[in-house]
Formats: sequence, C-alpha cells, structure tokens
Amino acid sequence: MGEKASSRASFSSRFGYVMAAAGSAVGLGNIWRFPYLAAKYGGGAFLVVYLILVFTFGYTLLMAETQIGRHTRKSPIGAFEHYGKSFPYRFGGWINSLVPMIILPYYCVIGGWVLEYLSGYFKNQVQEMAGDNYFSDFIGNAQSEEFWFIIFGICTIVVIILGVQKGVERVSTILMPILIVLTIVVAIYSITRPGAMEGVKYFLIPSSTNFSWMTVVAALGQMFYSLSCAMGIMITYGSYMKSDVDSEKTTTQIEFFDTFIAIMAGLMIIPAVFAFSGSSAADNLQAGPSLMFITMPKVFGSMGFGMPIGIVFFLLVFLAALTSSISIAEAVVSTFEDQFGWKRIPAALLTAAILFGFGTLCSCGFNVLSNVTILGMDFLDFFDFLSNSIMMPIAAMATCILVLRKIKLDEFARQVMVTSEFKRRKIFNFVMKYLSIGFLAIILISSVLNVLGVIKI
Repeated sequence: MGEKASSRASFSSRFGYVMAAAGSAVGLGNIWRFPYLAAKYGGGAFLVVYLILVFTFGYTLLMAETQIGRHTRKSPIGAFEHYGKSFPYRFGGWINSLVPMIILPYYCVIGGWVLEYLSGYFKNQVQEMAGDNYFSDFIGNAQSEEFWFIIFGICTIVVIILGVQKGVERVSTILMPILIVLTIVVAIYSITRPGAMEGVKYFLIPSSTNFSWMTVVAALGQMFYSLSCAMGIMITYGSYMKSDVDSEKTTTQIEFFDTFIAIMAGLMIIPAVFAFSGSSAADNLQAGPSLMFITMPKVFGSMGFGMPIGIVFFLLVFLAALTSSISIAEAVVSTFEDQFGWKRIPAALLTAAILFGFGTLCSCGFNVLSNVTILGMDFLDFFDFLSNSIMMPIAAMATCILVLRKIKLDEFARQVMVTSEFKRRKIFNFVMKYLSIGFLAIILISSVLNVLGVIKI
C-alpha cells in the first residue's frame, strides 16, 4: 500500500473528523446555491425531493468515497491505483484529484466577493451595496476584486500549512459551531419579520403546482454539489479517519449538518425576500445566482438596521466558504504529498501557486480579460462548467464503477461492518446497483444541455 497508515496524518477524534467533513460539505453550495434553486424550482416541492435524494443517493456517494479513503489510506490517485494500475483505475483517480485543483481557484474568487461585502457592511455602506450596479462595478474593478481574492486565498493556505490536526481540524471545530449558531440566529430573525410567513410556507410546504421535472434535475444537481461528492475530498478525509471510527454514523452526521444548514439558509433568505420585497417578492426569488450578492443587499438596505444583519449574514457566509475552501485545498495538498512524496509545506506552496495563478485568471475575467472567453464563457464560468458539469459526474461514475466492478458490494459491506452496523446497507446496495450511474448521467447530460441553452436550470 505504499505509505504506511501509521505514518499518515489523521484526525484526532470522531468529532474532529465530523466537523471537518461537515465543514467541507457546508459551504457556498448551501448558503448561496441552495436557497436560489429552492426559490426558483418550487419551494417545498424542491425541498422534499432534495431531502429524499440526500438520504439515499447522497448517502451512498458519501459512504463509498469515505470507505475507499479509509481502506486504502490514500488520496484519490493512490486509492484507485490500490485496486489496479491499468488505465481505468488511473483515470478514476486522476479525475477525482483534478476536480479540486480546478474548483479551488474560482471558489476563492467567490470567497473574495463575500469578504468585499462583509467589509462594506462593517463600513456601514448599506445603501451603496443595495445599488443596482454595486456588484458589477466591484467585479469590474481588477484591483479591488484581486485584493479580496488574495486575502481569502491566504486565509485558506495558512490553515492548510498548519496541518490536518492543528489546521484543518482545529479551525473546523471552532468555525462550524459558530456557523451553526449564526445561521440559527439569522433564520429566526428572518422568519419573525412581518410578512415573512408567506415565504416560510412557500419554502416548507410542498405544492404539486410548483413541481416539475426540472425540480428533480435541479435538486439532484444541488445534492451532488452540496455534499462535496466527486471532489476527492471525502476520499482524502476518509484516509485521515482513525480505523475505529464508525463510518456510517459519521456519514449520517455529515448529512444532518449539511442538510440542516441548507434548510436554515433557505429560512434566512426566502422569508426575508417575502418580508422586505413586498409585491416584487416573486420576481426577486427568480434572481438565481445573484440572489445573495444583489437581492439580499437590497433586502438589508430596506431594513432599519441593515448594517448589523448584513455583517452577521456575510460573516456566516464567509465562515461557510472558508471551511469548504480549506477542504478543497487539503484534497489538493494530499495528492501532492502522496504522489510526489513531498512534505506538507512544499505541497501547500504548489497548491498556492495553482490557487493564485488560475484564480487571478478568474478574477481578471470580469475586467482586464473580459474580452477573453472560452466557449463563450469567462474564465470563472468555464472552470465551473468544466469541473461541476463535466468532471464531477464522470468522477462519481468512476467511483461507483470501482465499488460495483472491483470492490464488489459484499466486500464493501464487510469493510464497513468492521466498525459499523451498516444499517442502510439495503439502500446503499439498491442505489449503487440500480440508480447511481443513471442519476449521474442525468446530471451530466442536463448540465451540458443547460450550457448549450437546450434547457434552463
């Protein structure tokens, strides 16, 4: 197996692992992407479909990746090569490892956007940020956008250099409880505003009139994005898990934390839009990706005390973004450590070079390089499309095929049951055997068709 398990870094406790893994899953996908998709694709209907998918398909992918990492004690490339050296295994490992290298740079650019807004609320620029052109003016300013991107990137790399226990685990065990508390506080504030209950009803009560096939497609894509599947992260974190930790129990806890934060984010944003947008609430809910950076500042601007609420809101978004960027970077560092036999600092410095090099391309794609496009997309949108729409579904397919064809379901269950009862074994087997490849094909095909303009997600 190459490197001995005893020499590999590990989380010090089950709690530390759960907080780190939950911190990976809880990110911009929960607080930024989930609310706007839920708002756009049926509210309660979207929520019900999403919950079903998380606790079946999402659970299956999390269990598969975690167990592969724990059994092999390797990052994705080494984990796949543990089962075979031929092209299919190498391809599966490499594509799982390349995904976080592509995501990390543009994720940190978006993290920089969050810092810009957090700074603005600290400076009481509430009305300025509520302006129609504030966001476009900001990303159009190369110096300002690059500055905040670099600050966010430095925060990520510093934690990574500190190591698994002193960096990733310690920061996650501090930030995740703070994030949970802030999320609950803002959600309670939001749902208690006059007029907010209409938003609560829309979000929590399913209606068949709001359901469509696109509700399923959007929920499927969001589940995949939110749980940090097919990014090499859970394989990497699984390789740091101690051998006596119950993998099924920790997977359930990660599912719970991730879903809880997503629901709280929905309760923060959707009721607030109803409460403060009045008759234009329906239109504002269709804002899509701009909901957090354009619509929410308008909501805060309409409040009598938007400054403190804006600070708390963007602080929790920053914490969520940071815990996720740390996990993405850790997956990259682990790959370099394993493949090149490097120590942490050289691996972290190469990761930083990739982060700041490609991140600068993404940052400048909205200003000085705005005339440069790939397939009609700026750099950030192209990297997002390449990683999320193409590579992640393929990477997840490779993992499922590895479990089905090489490891086999019975052997996988035997490995899990060394420390776990594997209570959801029947669900795991059914989803893995009959649904996984089909679901992933739907994500892949629908994402491509969306970019081509055939369908609209």
